[in-house]
Amino acid sequence: MANKRDIINNQNSGFFQDLVLRIKLILRLIGDRRVNTFLKLLPIAAAIYVISPLDLIPGAVLPFIGALDDAVVIWLGTTLFVTLCPEEVVQEHTNALHNVIPGTWRDAPKEEEKAGEIIDAEASDGPNDG
Repeated sequence: MANKRDIINNQNSGFFQDLVLRIKLILRLIGDRRVNTFLKLLPIAAAIYVISPLDLIPGAVLPFIGALDDAVVIWLGTTLFVTLCPEEVVQEHTNALHNVIPGTWRDAPKEEEKAGEIIDAEASDGPNDG
């Protein structure tokens, strides 16, 4: 099973693709009944903070720092949310977003290991074979 840090910091794709996948993951986790209702308030509260006129550091006083605190609140709210969600639920939704089909086919024996294996079977011509 992948580590949550690996899920959060996937290095195989571009920034915008990661951002879109991250947003989709958060939306899927918010809609999942297995995630605690109070935990779902983290990303929602972060979004409300960014939209609200109240600001810890007003943008009029320090324009760059004023925008930076909004970004930090969004980052912190969403990162904490994904980190605190049940790991198996996060993994399930991440696999679905990446179209990963979990299974045991990766655990199948290699061709060298199958060499001495005997398979018992019967041949038939079709379903009406008498």
